[in-house]
Amino acid sequence: MINEHDEFPPEGDEPGPPLQPPPADEPAAPAQLPQQAGEPPPWQLDVAPEGFGRREADEGGEAPADIDYEGPHQEPPPRDRLAFLRRIRGAHILVYSGLAALVLLCVVVLSAAGYVWWITRDLPSVSDLQHYDPPVTTRVYAGDGTLLGEYARERRVFVPIAFVPKLVVEAFTSAEDRNFFNHPGVDPSGIVRALIKDIGKVAMGRRPEGASTITQQVARIFLGLKQDVRVTRKIREAFLALRLDSTYSKDKILELYLNQINLGQNSYGVAAAALNYFGKSLDQLDIAEVAFLAALPKAPSHYDPRFHHQAAVDRRNWVIGQMEENGYITEQQAQEAMAEPLNAETRPLGSQTEDAQYFVEEVRRQLYSKYGAAALYDGGLQVRSSLDTGLQNYAVNALRMGLVRYDRRHGWRGAAKNIDISGNWQATLQQIGNHSGIDTWRIAVVLAFGADKSTRIGLSDGSQAKIPFSEMLWARKELNNAEVGAQPSKPQDAVKPGDVIYVEAVDKKGNYGLRQVPEVNGGIVAIDPHTGRVLALSGGFSYASSEYDRAMQAQRQPGSAFKPFVYAAALDNGFTPVAKVLDAPFCMQQGPGLPMWCPENFEHHFIGLATLRRGIVLSKNLMTVRLAQAVGMDKIVPYPERFGVYTHLDPLLANALGSTATTVLKLTTAYAEFVNGGKKITPSLVDQIQDRNGKTIWRHDPRNCEGCNSPDWNNQQEPLLPDNREQIIDPRTAYQIVSMLEGVVQYGTGVSISVIGKPLAGKTGTSNDSRDVWFVGFSPDLACGVYVGFDNPRTLGKLEQGATVAAPIFRDFMKGALADAPPTPFRVPPGIEFVSVDRLTGAPVPDGTPGSIQEAFKVGTAPGDPGAPPTIVIGGDEPTGASPAAQTGVEEGTGGLY
Repeated sequence: MINEHDEFPPEGDEPGPPLQPPPADEPAAPAQLPQQAGEPPPWQLDVAPEGFGRREADEGGEAPADIDYEGPHQEPPPRDRLAFLRRIRGAHILVYSGLAALVLLCVVVLSAAGYVWWITRDLPSVSDLQHYDPPVTTRVYAGDGTLLGEYARERRVFVPIAFVPKLVVEAFTSAEDRNFFNHPGVDPSGIVRALIKDIGKVAMGRRPEGASTITQQVARIFLGLKQDVRVTRKIREAFLALRLDSTYSKDKILELYLNQINLGQNSYGVAAAALNYFGKSLDQLDIAEVAFLAALPKAPSHYDPRFHHQAAVDRRNWVIGQMEENGYITEQQAQEAMAEPLNAETRPLGSQTEDAQYFVEEVRRQLYSKYGAAALYDGGLQVRSSLDTGLQNYAVNALRMGLVRYDRRHGWRGAAKNIDISGNWQATLQQIGNHSGIDTWRIAVVLAFGADKSTRIGLSDGSQAKIPFSEMLWARKELNNAEVGAQPSKPQDAVKPGDVIYVEAVDKKGNYGLRQVPEVNGGIVAIDPHTGRVLALSGGFSYASSEYDRAMQAQRQPGSAFKPFVYAAALDNGFTPVAKVLDAPFCMQQGPGLPMWCPENFEHHFIGLATLRRGIVLSKNLMTVRLAQAVGMDKIVPYPERFGVYTHLDPLLANALGSTATTVLKLTTAYAEFVNGGKKITPSLVDQIQDRNGKTIWRHDPRNCEGCNSPDWNNQQEPLLPDNREQIIDPRTAYQIVSMLEGVVQYGTGVSISVIGKPLAGKTGTSNDSRDVWFVGFSPDLACGVYVGFDNPRTLGKLEQGATVAAPIFRDFMKGALADAPPTPFRVPPGIEFVSVDRLTGAPVPDGTPGSIQEAFKVGTAPGDPGAPPTIVIGGDEPTGASPAAQTGVEEGTGGLY
């Protein structure tokens, strides 16, 4: 029978030769399909013969007539032959499909490889990290090692991994990469965990997280990869991480990470963060503090405890839990750490102490000028300054007290603001803020007045207090020309409700005193006279109220503080301390068409002929002018120029009274050069500068000490350093000036300073109309200069002068600075002899005579010495020994000061 599903050639095809039946004793051979000459059999064809496989049949179900079978009965081809052909065809399909899949796989692999090559072709070399040189904070220290200031774009303190406490490593690996020490740079298990978590986040429309290991973070941070979750960046990051891990040790990678990671508040690295948040070094941190730092890399701003305190606590506690789970801490330790309150604070950049802000800012300017911005903010310079913190406190307090004393003498200027107290005055006060720069002062608002004349005030924290009327008696109304009105009779004479004022606690009972930021200002400088090291400096009442540095920047007229240079020139040109000059009215022509120049003494009276000592002790202007005229300004001008007060000074007679402006630092340095014996010094705020590696790159004292670093000591003498300072004046002359300036303190314009009871010397200075007042002086080992005046020059008051304003500031400073120092007499150089003379007349008298002093003369110049020159008298009835300039009129000059 013929199965209807058997396939035959379609009708019309040319039949092949008739099939021959096999012999009876042989099995039937497989049917042979027709084939053309030269063609392979069908089972060797790539495709079936045309028409093969069709299932069509003639009508009636008969097989097609084009197949001819020999024999009496025609049989169809065996079914197994057709099945075999079908299997062959299926095998071909599988082969071709496999080949196609293989080709496709190769294309995908090659494409992926090409893509990876393309996105990683420009990856940076990990060898660049071999020499890790990150931006490091420049730090300024006081002489005793106190941190004064920090400057950085990225606040960082580099700590080698060997010095990083184990607890810090455990906290950060627990928070960021628990398998850090086991994976090759990429953590497959972490990737799987992150994928599972990210599926849910993406489904909720949230940003997916990465699964970056610490090594991958190092690759991203150091090698400039963007921080996103794109596949491209992750592939680049992973390749770099693998390279890093194969190139560097785990400790090196961890060192890079812990010193580079951003932990918020401009803190880069764990050491800087520990200082900025907790004020501690790494080895001082406890578990809770370490865990908080380890919580920050995920999102420093989100976990800033100032703005997101609870989120910061929660993240910290999660890290503590991870540390416990990893076996780094016990359960009890974890519970105790979680219970610890989070008290993190942040330190500002710049000055780290309010009392040294002017000093630190000047150091910053000098570093910027010397090394540039890159070295200052990224170079990690270690700067050892000359500042003495104890002297700095004395200087700042003395200047502030002196400015407040003057300010109170000249009245109350009234409240700067008045606010509505019917609403939330507390919030308004907080918004206004405290700009006094004084820690103990608080901002307050006047609320009401009491029956006892007290004033009820509200403070910025919402509390209330009162000002007793006794604390407001000074608040007389300020008038023009530094005058003041009557003393207030009630608090309403000074303030009214809503006035915003400054107050300061005066006791522990809630009583406050009325305060006022002085409008007058000034500067103070203290110098080591032997080295030029600036030991203390303050450029104003407070840096918060004004950043202008009056110690370094303000150019003001020194007035009579200039006179020692005139007298020093005279002593080098034949004058002695007992030479006499006339104190009487003096006028001279200034030139055609100009009025006469007639300088005056401050007190407007005269003492006639007087010794040089008496003239400088009493600061007599007319004596100084006559002396300068006698000596000649051309001989005087080189002195202040050599001493560094000026780079150039015109030889005008008015300059003998200090009419040309200078700075406090320059003038104080010059006075220091008098007391050190006439040696040139260079003032310096910095002792030493080291680079980030500890190499000294600059020193104020460049001398080399031979033998100072000797490893053995065999009772040899201490090595001596050579004294390379330039001698700019005869040391005998320098001592004579010191001796006369000591008289200023003992019985002259600086007598208020004598209460200290130790050897001190100095000179007052007051410019015309009392616009600038000075006192510059010294002990044998400490020089100090003080200036006070308004930034926009105007009179300080007709009765104010250096003796009443600046000298008390100098006194207060020296009282504190020398409190523990023994009384040290001024050092006398060789070539000086002392002769007992009358203090007023200068005439020799027997030792011990009342009113006598021991006057210092250069050997061979004292009255009565053999060959001593006659005593010079200038301006008397019979001037003797005067220079030619003293006997001729000086026809040119300008200006004039008291």
